[in-house]
Amino acid sequence: MIRCYIKPEEISAISFDLDDTLYDNSPIIEKAEAELAHFLHHKYPRTSQFEREDWFALKRKLQKERPELCHDTGLARVSVLTLGLRQLGYSVKEAEAGGLEGLQCFLQYRSDFTLSQPVLELLHGLKQKYRLVGITNGNVDASRIGLGSLFDFVLSPGNGVRMKPAPDMFNVALDRLNIPAVQLLHVGDSHSSDVVGARLAGCQSLWLNPAFGRSKVEQAKAYLPHIEIDNIKQLKLLI
Repeated sequence: MIRCYIKPEEISAISFDLDDTLYDNSPIIEKAEAELAHFLHHKYPRTSQFEREDWFALKRKLQKERPELCHDTGLARVSVLTLGLRQLGYSVKEAEAGGLEGLQCFLQYRSDFTLSQPVLELLHGLKQKYRLVGITNGNVDASRIGLGSLFDFVLSPGNGVRMKPAPDMFNVALDRLNIPAVQLLHVGDSHSSDVVGARLAGCQSLWLNPAFGRSKVEQAKAYLPHIEIDNIKQLKLLI
């Protein structure tokens, strides 16, 4: 199913959200969280006293106190782990080391996969005609999952750069691509982040609905995408 809501204009580049757009992110995150918990229980045994909700509560507390953490997933995870370890009685030195080690453990498994061959072939075909970049709110290592030679660059939030739907990463991408906003087509599964973000930045939007590997269809609100598709393979029509 392909729906066109706003007449598309000529494009010269395509930006992609990554998580749940080019792959199903849920099982990947579940595995990374499980491996992190295993690491913590082994090296910092007192963490077995914490349930997952305890860590989430610390995250909510810190994000309320330090709003910048809402836009920096890596710093947020280190901060949460460090605070949790301190509350469990570990020294400042131990807690700070554990926070950094925990982040590295999570990131190792968070990017421990490769994109499917059909998706890689699709991107390779698109690259023959358009410049490709990544604009993601996540922190996957694009080079490890097979995007290193396909994307010109991948942007993630942090260090003062806000998450989508804020225009920050779109503006950086447009500057680096040296193109007007209307010539960038952004592809993503999240209406609130990808569609709204692209539209607010003046870019064109292509909404993958439902998300990669899902069946639940979402309803658009406020901002319509230029185009809506229900399978990433339908991007072949742009080749």
